[in-house]
Amino acid sequence: MVGRGRGGGGGGFFLPCFGSWMPESEPEPDRDPVLLVSGIGGSIIHAKNKKLFGLQTRVWVRIFLSDLVFRENLISIYNPGTGYTECVDDNIEILVPDDDDGLYAIDILDPSAVVKCLHVDDVYHFHNIIDMLVGCGYKKGTTLFGFGYDFRQSNRIGKAMDGLKAKLETASKASGGRKVNIISHSMGGLLLSCFMSLHNDIFSKYVNKWIAIACPFQGAPGCINDCLLTGLQFIEGYESQFFVSRWTFHQLLVECPSIYEMLGNLGFNWHAQPQIQVWQKSSVDGKTSVELKSYGPTDSIALFEEALRNNQIKFHGKTIPLPFNLDILKWATGTRQVIDNARLPDGISFYNIYGTSFDTPFDVCYGSESLPIEDLSEICKTLPQYSYVNGDGTVPSESAKADGFEATERVGVAASHRGLLKDETVLQLIQKWLGIDEKVSKHPTTSKVFDASLK
Repeated sequence: MVGRGRGGGGGGFFLPCFGSWMPESEPEPDRDPVLLVSGIGGSIIHAKNKKLFGLQTRVWVRIFLSDLVFRENLISIYNPGTGYTECVDDNIEILVPDDDDGLYAIDILDPSAVVKCLHVDDVYHFHNIIDMLVGCGYKKGTTLFGFGYDFRQSNRIGKAMDGLKAKLETASKASGGRKVNIISHSMGGLLLSCFMSLHNDIFSKYVNKWIAIACPFQGAPGCINDCLLTGLQFIEGYESQFFVSRWTFHQLLVECPSIYEMLGNLGFNWHAQPQIQVWQKSSVDGKTSVELKSYGPTDSIALFEEALRNNQIKFHGKTIPLPFNLDILKWATGTRQVIDNARLPDGISFYNIYGTSFDTPFDVCYGSESLPIEDLSEICKTLPQYSYVNGDGTVPSESAKADGFEATERVGVAASHRGLLKDETVLQLIQKWLGIDEKVSKHPTTSKVFDASLK
């Protein structure tokens, strides 16, 4: 954290980027406002219980009792009439805290004292970027803001669009009418693409620069295909025992428009089309055979339907079916059209940072020749095998750098999907592109920059 004061000496504060102590009487650095926009899973979420006098419980992220609290509060059903995913429990309302000018919700995702004491890096989200910007003279509520949102929902849904518009207006007004520089991570880039497509005039009015980090512009087919079929393991290793289980995650993700909106783009010219493969056992006339079947992006829809046909969850004694949701798929297809229609307004600079050098799931395979799948519904209880491409471990580089915009610069950095938010090279690039690089001392580089010349 940034130091405040130094013993009993004169008042002042330390700005790491300047490498010196600055008296409080000196004017604040001249800064355009910055808005940080999180991606999927990148915002703290509270559940407000209407029965318990509006009691609020942090349901995402939490390390302790995470699976139980998640299942009790966050399991949801998509409402095709409204386009929103709604909690199964009608008494639960999902809220994203806006404390600290929106920064609290995207800083440390489990801000409990134990997590801070142990410094559990997995839940330190925008923390390093926030610290760096504050150290470089940005002031929370004047030139630094955050935007967290209910990431279960569609990237083009009304509440998200209205919330982003209000935050841009607030940031601009607080800084004296200046235009805003946006830094987005992961799915936050799709949210901004939708906003830019649907509200191009507002985007043009309020935005100066946009720095996208690790955005799945054309989807993340390997990870998303498997999310819909078997769920998501957010934390690996022994720590996963204290976190939300893969199965519990699965029951939420099947009803989330945001997940369907990150399926591989059917209209994108992939180097190779992403595949789902299944070792399938079949019997004909008493003869048993095992065959490796492949499903391309279009064929995969029928596979999703068949594999999830028996998917269900029990909630408070009730059995709730959770099949592959064709209503969400239809909505997500519309969202993809909105994203593809996004155009960068004149005068706005766009920068793209994408991850490289990490094995990233692309094709996904279920079963094996010796242990084949007999009924496709068995897939949902089967751990996958992946074939990999270059990327950040979640989003293929091929997708992340295919933004479709006239970029000022695109840079590949050797870091993982969440690791990009704390990578020293990324912090240096942000300083450079925000125009503060000449006024700051250089930090030591810990990773190399790749493909910096790509446009």
